[in-house]
Formats: sequence, structure tokens, C-alpha cells
Amino acid sequence: MTAGIYVQVPFCQTKCTYCNFHTGVFSHDLYAPYANAVVREVADYPRLLRENKIQEIPDALVDTAYVGGGTPSLLDPNALRAILDAIRARFQHKLVEVTLEADPETITPEKAAAWLEAGFDRISMGAQSFHDNELKAAGRMHRREDIFNAIRILRASGFQKISADLIAGLPHQTDATWNDSVAELLALRPEHISIYLMEIDEGSRLGLEVLNNGTKYSASALPTDDAMAGFYERAGAHLAAAGYTHYEISNWALPGFESLHNLKYWRREPYFGLGAGAHSFNGAQRWANAHDPAAYETTIAQGRFAVEQLQTVTREQALEEELFLGLRQLAGIDLAEIETRYGANLGPRVEELRAQGLLEWHGGLLRLAPGRLTVSNEVFVNLLE
Repeated sequence: MTAGIYVQVPFCQTKCTYCNFHTGVFSHDLYAPYANAVVREVADYPRLLRENKIQEIPDALVDTAYVGGGTPSLLDPNALRAILDAIRARFQHKLVEVTLEADPETITPEKAAAWLEAGFDRISMGAQSFHDNELKAAGRMHRREDIFNAIRILRASGFQKISADLIAGLPHQTDATWNDSVAELLALRPEHISIYLMEIDEGSRLGLEVLNNGTKYSASALPTDDAMAGFYERAGAHLAAAGYTHYEISNWALPGFESLHNLKYWRREPYFGLGAGAHSFNGAQRWANAHDPAAYETTIAQGRFAVEQLQTVTREQALEEELFLGLRQLAGIDLAEIETRYGANLGPRVEELRAQGLLEWHGGLLRLAPGRLTVSNEVFVNLLE
């Protein structure tokens, strides 16, 4: 069985207004001690699992690693290399994809060369927009020109797998600026593209401001829900015309360049999370590390596991995950196989949603209706009622 490794680096240069992740701006003095704590967590991992009664996966072969955040490209390249070296030393591995998340303004020729030498072969870059007023309103540090510079540097350094993402629904975004951003990203021809719809919730400064009917963080300049849905659908059409395959609700790739690591999440395959706030799944249990970097470092330094949540996945939860994670994939799910495995009868509910045009059969698989991808959460709620 194969597994993935995820390393969380919770440090950022600034907190984006729309961000609802457990990340933040910390002193640079914390970077090296944090990386050392991750290395120690890797070294102690089998013992930590046993002592916390977490099931190991015998003979699991690690084939993907993903260092995300936050902005892990802020770390010294030698620290990132030490983390990868620790993973290679501790786990059985045959790495076919090693991803590093990087913000455009943090990418330099020296860093890119060091990342490639350390073993990273894929860069996931947060572009978000090609319009500076949208980037400024969102609290981003980079500007349009930084995106072009970053791609040039990565290509010159030898990276052949680059992913870039845009956000549909940023403040001040219009039909014209959105079309520009999609066109400029396509002109750069990254192997992988993610399109995320703006999320409004109380977990971000912008989301809380919107919910409170405020005007800070350009809350009053947000596009409407209908406009955002239109942005998403038009982007999908442009990406398809440019040869990208839409394989997951938010993700498109040129043939053969799908994110192998992220596919593990949607297919419920095992992955081990390292670092503050990282999540893990072994097929039967889910667990998460403490979110506070200082608390995480202290716990690891004491030779203890930093886990603050541990849950055994029930049969009912597993069934729900099979449905909503599986249906995120555009190919769809084998409903008959899932019903057999879990002893479930979902036929009547599925047919009701199909009659409403929310689900459809395609080649024997059940999938979200193509025109309903922007309301996927509504479909999942209705299916799981």
C-alpha cells in the first residue's frame, strides 16, 4: 500500500484577508527550531504512533510528499532539505512526486536551484490574480509581475511540474479582470491549475466582515455569488479549450500532471501529517497535531506526540467520506461497489437528486452534474441527509 506525507509550515509574511487556515505571521527566529522539530517528529514517528495506539500501516511505501502551509518557501532551503532527508531516512519510499508550496515573491534562482537539488520536483504557487488592486485588497504580498518572474525562474531552474491557482470572487474582481487573469495564466502554461471559489465564513477577517455587514477589507467590493459562479464556469471552458482536464471540482491538469498527492485525500488513501496543525489518516483513524507552533515544538522536544485530536472513523463516517470525497472527482464513483461494501441502499435518494438535475450517470459511474459543480456542497448535504 502506498501513502503520502504532508508537512505543514504555518508561517506567512502576512495574513491574507480571506484566509481561514491556522497560519500566521511569526518571528523568523522560529523558523529553524520549527524545522528541527519536524525532523525530530519524523525520526520518532513509529514510536509516537505506537505509544498513542494509532495503527501503523505495515510495509507502507511513501510515494508522495507535499510541503504546504502557510508559506513553506520562507524556510531556509537547507531546512527544507533536512526535512526531506529525514523522511527518506525514516520511511520506506519511492517518491514520484514531491511538492513545495511557494508564493511568487519568495522565489529566487538560488532557492529554486536548492529546492530541485533537495528533491522537490513540483511547485504549487499561489497566484490568485493578475491584477494588482485585487492582490492588494486581499492582503497579498506579490504583484502581477512577480508571477511572471517566478515562472521564468522555475523554468530556468529545471522545474517541469508547476501548479498555479486563481481565486474566483476576490474584492474588486470583474468579468474583465477575471478573463484577463485566466488568459494570462493560460499563457504561462503551468502543468496544473486550481480555481478556488471565495469562501465567506467567520474564520477569516474578510468573511467575518461580510457576515457583519461591514466594509473593511473591501468587503463591499466582493462580486455576487452569481458572478463568482460565472467566473468559475467560464474559466472551466477556457481551460478545457486549452487542453486541461477537469479532474476534481477545483483542479485541472494537462494530461499526466494531476496532483498525485491530493488524489490520496479524495480517494481516502493513507497520508501522514507532520508539523503544527497537520492532519493524518491511516484508513481507520484520523488525527491532527496541535495548531500552535510553539506548543507543537515544546511537545516534540519533550519526546511526546503533538496530537490534540484522535478519532476512530465509524462505518457511517466512512460511507459519508466515500460519497462526498469521491464525488469531488469529476470521473464519479462506483455507487454499486460502495453500497455493497457498506451495506447501504442509496438508490432512492440518488434518483431523487438525479431527477433534480444535481447528479447524473456517466459510463456506469455516478457523478455531479457538470452544471452543478458550484453548488456541490448543497448536493452533498442533500445526499447525506
